[in-house]
Amino acid sequence: MKKVITIRDKQFELFIEQEIIEERIKQVAGQINSDLKGKDPVFLAVLNGAFMFAGELMKEVTIPGEITFVRLASYHGTSTTNRVQEVLGLNKSIENRCVVIVEDIVDSGNTMIALKKELEKHNPREVKIATLLFKPAALRQKLQIDYVALEIPNDFIVGYGLDYDGHGRNLKDIYKAK
Repeated sequence: MKKVITIRDKQFELFIEQEIIEERIKQVAGQINSDLKGKDPVFLAVLNGAFMFAGELMKEVTIPGEITFVRLASYHGTSTTNRVQEVLGLNKSIENRCVVIVEDIVDSGNTMIALKKELEKHNPREVKIATLLFKPAALRQKLQIDYVALEIPNDFIVGYGLDYDGHGRNLKDIYKAK
């Protein structure tokens, strides 16, 4: 029987265990270490959701690079608002730098398109996307995702940094709505 938890008014069942998540993050870090060797990338982690992914990823990245954070919002409850609101902006120069956006989940692609458009104003050399989770069935934008830890179906999920109305980010495993 699958482990079931309740967050606020919804039930979620265990979907992906921490060990699997962290193994896939190590594989993504290995790809990044190989692809971006000598490029001194700036890792741009998108808060709040990507904090756990970014922390785990950075423990496995062995090439020189820096990390900084931006905060964007496009969700309310369990559905996208289709509006991206930049809450906290970029505080580091990315001009002529390789930038790796570190995101918790890519579904519609709206957030990534908006963020890439914003970053282009700062003249980076290149922008790559690393995501913990990717929902191909939900993608509505033409978007290249360079590093994907896990592809998942179009379910609402929580845990490992992802939330339901602010709750559940602290869960070490990923759960899907029941």
